Amino acid sequence: MNWPLEAFLSFLAAGAFGIIFNIPRKTLISCGLVGMSGWLFYRTYFLLFDDPIQATFAGAFIVAIVAHILAKTFKMPMIIFSVAGIIPLVPGSRAYNAMRNIVENDYMEAVDFAVQALMISGAIAMGLVFAEVIMQLYFKYQAKRTQKKMGFTQE
Repeated sequence: MNWPLEAFLSFLAAGAFGIIFNIPRKTLISCGLVGMSGWLFYRTYFLLFDDPIQATFAGAFIVAIVAHILAKTFKMPMIIFSVAGIIPLVPGSRAYNAMRNIVENDYMEAVDFAVQALMISGAIAMGLVFAEVIMQLYFKYQAKRTQKKMGFTQE
């Protein structure tokens, strides 16, 4: 595995989709970094545990966490960073192979690829949702802590 090449290509893919989605110029590099961090985390997890679905979940989770942090930093919506960031994780080749095998009348192989693509797509959605829930709980905790420090209490 060529880590620098994969890092560069995932950065480029996320940044290029950021251009296609017409995101603000000042966030292009950040979007590339979100995609790169998600992809590198995915690859590391995949090499350690050899499960593409769990690795995709972990990668999407990291994408959402980093997207939240950057959204707070840039004072912009999180979706700007997360949509471009998940692009390297999308199972395009599996979906393509599923369709190709259907055309070739190899339905068993097509079902295998389609199930993999659906499971990976679900893992992306779950990773984003879990990170969102955790970040909301963290923000709620931070708000309560700040209120206590300032002497404001809600009872």
